[in-house]
Amino acid sequence: MIPFLKEERKRTMLFLLLSFVSLIVSLLPIGRRLPADPAWIAVVLCGVPIVKGAAVGLITEFDIKADVLVSIALVASIAIGETFAAGEVAFIMAVGAYLEERTVSKARAGIEKLVHLSPATARRVAGGEESIIPAEQVRPGDILRVLAGETIAADGVITSGQTSIDQSVMTGESLPVDKSEGDGVSSGTVNQFGTFEMAAEKVGEDSSIQRMIQLVKSADAGKAKIVGIADRWATWIVVAALSTALLTWIFTGQIIRSVTILVVFCPCALVLATPTAIMAGIGNASGYGILVRQGDALERLAQVRRIAFDKTGTLTFGKPAVVRAESCEPAVTPETLLETAASAELRSEHPLGKAIVACYRQKNGKLPPQPEEFRLFAGRGVCSKISGNEVLAGNEALLAEHGIGLPEQSRQSAEQAKARGCTVIYLAVDRKAAGWIALADTLRPEAAETVGAIHRLGVKTVLLTGDAAPAADQIARTAGIADRRAGCLPEDKLTAIRTYESGGEPVCIVGDGINDAPALKTARVGVAMGGIGSDIAIEAADIVLVSDNMKEIPHLLQLSRKTMTTIRTNLTAAMTLNVIATILAILGILNPVVGALVHNAGSVAVIFNSSLLLKWKDRKERDQARP
Repeated sequence: MIPFLKEERKRTMLFLLLSFVSLIVSLLPIGRRLPADPAWIAVVLCGVPIVKGAAVGLITEFDIKADVLVSIALVASIAIGETFAAGEVAFIMAVGAYLEERTVSKARAGIEKLVHLSPATARRVAGGEESIIPAEQVRPGDILRVLAGETIAADGVITSGQTSIDQSVMTGESLPVDKSEGDGVSSGTVNQFGTFEMAAEKVGEDSSIQRMIQLVKSADAGKAKIVGIADRWATWIVVAALSTALLTWIFTGQIIRSVTILVVFCPCALVLATPTAIMAGIGNASGYGILVRQGDALERLAQVRRIAFDKTGTLTFGKPAVVRAESCEPAVTPETLLETAASAELRSEHPLGKAIVACYRQKNGKLPPQPEEFRLFAGRGVCSKISGNEVLAGNEALLAEHGIGLPEQSRQSAEQAKARGCTVIYLAVDRKAAGWIALADTLRPEAAETVGAIHRLGVKTVLLTGDAAPAADQIARTAGIADRRAGCLPEDKLTAIRTYESGGEPVCIVGDGINDAPALKTARVGVAMGGIGSDIAIEAADIVLVSDNMKEIPHLLQLSRKTMTTIRTNLTAAMTLNVIATILAILGILNPVVGALVHNAGSVAVIFNSSLLLKWKDRKERDQARP
């Protein structure tokens, strides 16, 4: 029995059960034959904690909240001999608190589905031998072996082997992702099959899983500004309730009416209305790969009239990719040109060279042929020997050094690609121009659809980027954003945000980089890309897109509005019920017992209404879910 009582949830359920039984017995004839009213059990088990909490708040902080009025109602009911009414009030208040806690627990449970606990152990390979060590002992540079079905203990890069990774804990996507040598893997994700080895890079608190766990811990509905408003109302309601009860007693001379007023006037539903809705909204967002770090973020997001997007890493993937390959010789296909460039860049550590190799591997499922020789020209490019041919790959300066010029037509088309914001790599084979390859940061496939959905919700968009105007224009045009500002330094983004907000357009900014941190902190709401975003950006943001999935932003906007609608509905219903019940109590129609039932039923209804947010979907989602 004792171990059972040590668990708070089980102890609460036991106390509620005993209190309920005692109230039932109190109503039965057998209850009247007992030495004491069984309702005292409910008073002690459910009422004493309420009175104790109210007393501590008054004495230590002079904090007048709803529990003060509830305590007064309990004491007054007992004073006039209405033990059952006191027990009923205490019981229903305890039920309301339990239901609130259950709502909060469900919300947090939904959040924690994003971040399973890190594995307790890892397989470290050193000197050809494998040893199992505690996960916290993994260090950067360690070679880890991961077997099928095991959870990855650190962020890192696969050094040998191929596999498929279940990344649902981080991204929410149910389909596994194929991984091979050179691919990055995240802690907390699960190896689906086979065995691979990886080099650990980010471990401990720096790992993805631990970062997400810390973000979960920071999600707190108690920070919502509107909760503070409800608390201030509760304080005034306590004063109003005492005044109304006293005046009723003076004018009617019936103390039972005054006690009933105290019972029905308790602002329990009013106080519960907001935090339950906020937490349920946070729980709903978590199911879509969204971490709401600040409770009041949902309140502020509902006010937003413009969303500002960063470009690199937000609207785009933040990595260069091959967008075009053009040969100078009609007989040489773009595919052949790409293979030549990939072979030449295979040993290069330059990001553009790596991007060319990655593109070839993605298209062909294998690495390009190994070069026989390789030389690096710092700041200009590379020179490789492939099948006995000398291949140059680099900028115009590299070709000029070797006396190589492009045909006019190829040069003009390359300049056009540059004007669109592309970076161009020129190629020459055996001192003769072969063609060029254009690379650019590519738009996320869901970007245009997301921007369109935002516009349909009546919210404007703007692109704020530090990139040059040609690249900004190309991305903005493709994404469907009419307003753009290029060449923005961090202070320029702040100026733009303040300009919009001073013009009556509260701004939400979506970014990922360190340079976005000031704007994320300044804007009405800051949303960070959690997957590739910097730690500083994530810490500065109110909301984190764990999966980097932009298409969830429209859902987030609608959810914020739905949450505020739920809060307003809860507050209106709670205040309306309080007024009606108070009038009935003044007229003597309600007694303390019935008044407690009516009033606290309102609290339960408010909590139930808030809990509906946990599974809320917008109309489009509901239509798609139908068979």
